[in-house]
Amino acid sequence: MSSRDLRLLPSLCLLLTLSGAGSQKASYAPWCPPNSTCDSATTCRCDPGFSSPSGEIITSPTEFCDEINECAPPATVSCGKFADCQNAEGSYYCMCSPGYELAAGGKRFRNESENTCQDVNECSLKQNPCHNTTHCLNTVGGYKCRCRPGWKPIPGSPNGPNNTVCEEMSFPSWTRPSGVSSQSLSRFFDKVQDLGRDFKPDSAHYTIKNLTWEVDELLETPGDLENLSHSEQHCVATNLLDGLENVLKVLSKFLPKGPLTLRARAGTDLSLDVMEQRVREVTLGQNYTRMLLKWDTEQEPKDSDPFVVGLVSIPGIGKLLAEAALHETHKSLQWGVSSILLSDVNSAFLSNSDTQKLSSPVTFIFSHHPVTLGPGQKVLCVFWEHRKHGCGHWATTGCRTVSTEDTNTTCHCTHLSSFAVLMAQYDVQEEDPVLTVITYMGLGLSLLCLLLAALTFVLCKAIQNTSTSFHLQLSLCLFLAHLLFLIGIDRTEPQVLCTIIAGALHYLYLAAFAWMLLEGLHLFLTARNLTVVNYSSMRRRMKKLMFPVGYGVPALIVAISAASRPHLYGTSARCWLHPGKGFIWSFLGPVCAIFSVN
Repeated sequence: MSSRDLRLLPSLCLLLTLSGAGSQKASYAPWCPPNSTCDSATTCRCDPGFSSPSGEIITSPTEFCDEINECAPPATVSCGKFADCQNAEGSYYCMCSPGYELAAGGKRFRNESENTCQDVNECSLKQNPCHNTTHCLNTVGGYKCRCRPGWKPIPGSPNGPNNTVCEEMSFPSWTRPSGVSSQSLSRFFDKVQDLGRDFKPDSAHYTIKNLTWEVDELLETPGDLENLSHSEQHCVATNLLDGLENVLKVLSKFLPKGPLTLRARAGTDLSLDVMEQRVREVTLGQNYTRMLLKWDTEQEPKDSDPFVVGLVSIPGIGKLLAEAALHETHKSLQWGVSSILLSDVNSAFLSNSDTQKLSSPVTFIFSHHPVTLGPGQKVLCVFWEHRKHGCGHWATTGCRTVSTEDTNTTCHCTHLSSFAVLMAQYDVQEEDPVLTVITYMGLGLSLLCLLLAALTFVLCKAIQNTSTSFHLQLSLCLFLAHLLFLIGIDRTEPQVLCTIIAGALHYLYLAAFAWMLLEGLHLFLTARNLTVVNYSSMRRRMKKLMFPVGYGVPALIVAISAASRPHLYGTSARCWLHPGKGFIWSFLGPVCAIFSVN
């Protein structure tokens, strides 16, 4: 080999080396997308925590590696109890849920095996999370800020579970009923005002005791209250029951937890219990009344920690409830009913503001004097229902009489109010079986004759004239009225159906008498106008007036009666006009007038 060839040898080795390096580089794919690594000359592999639509391996430059959300459903990982999965780029981590932290402190960990999440007691932290007018109540996974006993949320403040702001409650206002003049009542409210001015939260027990005694003394010696009319006495009773209940509901929140029992000289009893919310049943008892109450979590108060249940028995209030009306659920106001108060009047209350629709009924067991029921007598569980104008009456809505024995009665009620047991006396008329048979036979025969008469007036063309038109309308009205009387006069349930039947009978019988009046007028005018000309003119006028008068005037009378006193259509025994407050004269008045004209 020549010296020239030796000089070319290094250059040839360099070319061979570069050529080998180029061949080796060409064995890897240069187009791999982000978040991936080259796997071979034709494939790429997505990094851990990433994937492509075709899987982990990529074979085309158009594909890409997207992040895998391990926390998205269906979740492929689990962080355990009280923890949440948090997605991160290419991975994930676990975080304790709000209100929880790891036993060693902190919130973040890698997987379920490291989970030691436990509840955080926010109320034990150095910085109290609640406003200084509230106290902190730790809950599982969080906390609540509750007003202190005797405090209430400030109107207009946030009042959320964690940001409540409260103010101290004062003695509630209690004013005398308007329009009632009584020196005894004036002196009583002067004493109530004095108790309110001297009230202090730490003397709530003293104030409740004195207030109970003042109510007891007023009812023991009512003085000039006994000279008031019954309606005014009912207004005073409503004011006393409502006012005493409202004041006790507020003042009892200042009391320490536990039961409280007070008994005044004339028999007014107060039993209440300030307890924890976790209690689900409570029984309050007095000498003559026991109350069993159950409630759910939804009924717990939102504005204070203690839960107050109270029962106050006021035997003296019965003096002011004489001649009080009874309004039953399935009947109209019972004007013909005289009721006897068998038990003391008892007011039940909770610290809740809404006790009108309880999920579980309250059970009351009343003790009373031995009762022997006679004909038409019935024992009822009732409550005192307040009217808008300040007075009230007995009602049975939401209350059911479960059982009655000689000396006690059990009631179920779905709301709280002032309750008692009444013995209602209904006016019972003994039915004469002979009279019943005569009625049905007579009306049945009358229906047959009326039907034949109507068919005769319709089908016999030869006798049709103005006079037979009156006969036809009278027959139709009487036929429908008698038929409805036979099938519906005793259908007192449901009340709406009975009201409709009574209104229809009112209209049909008035229409029958109206057609009798028209027929009488027609005969009178016929006798006066014997000439053909006068008779034809009179006949045309009668045709124009007979239907508006025969059907329109009765409809107007019934419409006015129904609009003014709809509750007086139907009684407890018959679907007819109620005799109370002269309502029966909406029928007797027009009938007497028609008899007088005829």
